[in-house]
Amino acid sequence: MKSNIVLIGMPGVGKSTVGVILAKVLGYQFVDSDLVIQKKEGKLLKEIIAEVGPEGFIQVENRVNASLEVTDSIIATGGSVVYGKEAMEHLRKIGTVVYLALPYEEIEKRLSDIKGRGVVLREGQTLKDLYEERTLLYKKYADVQIDETGLNVEETIDAILKSRDTNKW
Repeated sequence: MKSNIVLIGMPGVGKSTVGVILAKVLGYQFVDSDLVIQKKEGKLLKEIIAEVGPEGFIQVENRVNASLEVTDSIIATGGSVVYGKEAMEHLRKIGTVVYLALPYEEIEKRLSDIKGRGVVLREGQTLKDLYEERTLLYKKYADVQIDETGLNVEETIDAILKSRDTNKW
């Protein structure tokens, strides 16, 4: 049985918030992969993106996530983790991948300062373009999808735990 739970999804869906509380509920460690990247690189995400560009950042993110070695942990990933094939294959090996899904309109409301959050947008790409592109990848890699529409943090955690108990993952 895989001992980690890996949270994926768009920026703003609550991966970190849900992850911290879920870790407390289960007695797990909490790992924020964006913070691991910042620590390993010695720079903020936005500084890495400014230095090496979106594609370079995705390579850094892929390398760091593919090398994560943790057990009994909730791993909150950056929204762009799904662009890294090696990272996603590794994360699927070491944990159950849970996609926290929200409709685009809700994401748009939650993300007022997209650049300040270190969100990887390519030249000319809109948030809507990004959402449509990534949603396909989130669905491809997810073992479990949780529709967060209308759910608060506690209800999202309950939905994850219920899915875990029901589906024995």
